[in-house]
Amino acid sequence: MSGNQAPEFTWPDDDISRVPYQVYTDADIYAREQAQIFQGPTWNFLCLEAELPNPGDYKTTFVGEASIIVTRDDDGAINGLLNRCAHKGALVCYKPCGNTRHLTCVYHNWSYDLDGNLAAVAFSKGVGGQGGLPDDFETAGHGLQRLRIETYRGLIFGTFSDATPAFADYMGPKLLASIDRVLIKPLKVLGYHSQMLPNNWKLYAENTRDSYHASLLHVFHNTFGIVRPNMRGGVQIADSGWHHRSYAERVPAGDVEIDKEKVRSLKNQYSLDDVSLMEHVEELGDTVTNSIQTVFPSLVIQQILNALAVRQLVPRGPDRSELFWTILGFEDDDDALLELRLKVNNLVGPAGFVSMEDGLAGGLVQRGAVADPAARTVMPMGGPGIEPSVGSRVTEAAVRGFWKGWRECMGI
Repeated sequence: MSGNQAPEFTWPDDDISRVPYQVYTDADIYAREQAQIFQGPTWNFLCLEAELPNPGDYKTTFVGEASIIVTRDDDGAINGLLNRCAHKGALVCYKPCGNTRHLTCVYHNWSYDLDGNLAAVAFSKGVGGQGGLPDDFETAGHGLQRLRIETYRGLIFGTFSDATPAFADYMGPKLLASIDRVLIKPLKVLGYHSQMLPNNWKLYAENTRDSYHASLLHVFHNTFGIVRPNMRGGVQIADSGWHHRSYAERVPAGDVEIDKEKVRSLKNQYSLDDVSLMEHVEELGDTVTNSIQTVFPSLVIQQILNALAVRQLVPRGPDRSELFWTILGFEDDDDALLELRLKVNNLVGPAGFVSMEDGLAGGLVQRGAVADPAARTVMPMGGPGIEPSVGSRVTEAAVRGFWKGWRECMGI
């Protein structure tokens, strides 16, 4: 190590309930994450099969900062391709989605088929008998880099790593069953949101695993009874610790119970002009009204009442990230259920009644983290481990599980 080179980051001890603020701010750590987490042994959500219904359909997406093209080829197979021309490295696809027979780089017109194979090169024979590719140039070795692909319940995942286990093994049976619970039928895309978050991607990854902030930060939850701490529910955590699900069942709660919990309620001050916003059609076989599930490192599967969505988290630098929401229904939704879904989706998204505070909260932590990167957070709720919880969501076990996965991928 040279005299002016910073030492490599090490975790101070084995306590995953005390996270150094440096991990939210350090550019070198952020760069390592791209290779060791996003391009490491993880399954990254890419898009939905419903977004690629026809041969020739494509969609651009991300694995970490890497741009990815997902295609459906003529045989109906799904392909994941690094969006980087084999020639000069330019983006091949710069539109978000479309339908095409070939993927052609605008820079020098190298053209690829839907499987990523190099199909044609402009001026490959030269002009007027001069120039062109050498005789020993082989197109087979110059296609787009391919990702391994798995699909599950209409979700498309990709990985760069041969070491990534099969998706079912990656999730484990408990968390796989939680996906089965929500994605019970063929999906239909109802719309999209996106938002820039003024914080490191890991702060939002923590936020979605932090179930006990919901009744404190999101006052709408308590006011109208979507999530209260005295509701039935719990926190499921994969045996690996990497993935989780927090859920709550709506149970009528009187004001006395709310006061006993010492949680704010604005019930007396506010009411809804349209109470149908809070309707819940029991379509998933149970009374759960709130289910937030994570797939390490960057996917959230959401059910809030009848508002279904997947959220894809994309890092945009050490202190910025972008969140893409895909709003979902089922193909066989009738008009009444479709209308309800669209109405209830006012709860979520960048301006959602129970979502907008999360963008603020992450930014506040990011601003505080820069003051002393060597200082550490304190996350003792629910004890020091990553055990699941039945009956209580006042725990940070799933957040600690995320950091267990992070450290394992990073080798820290």
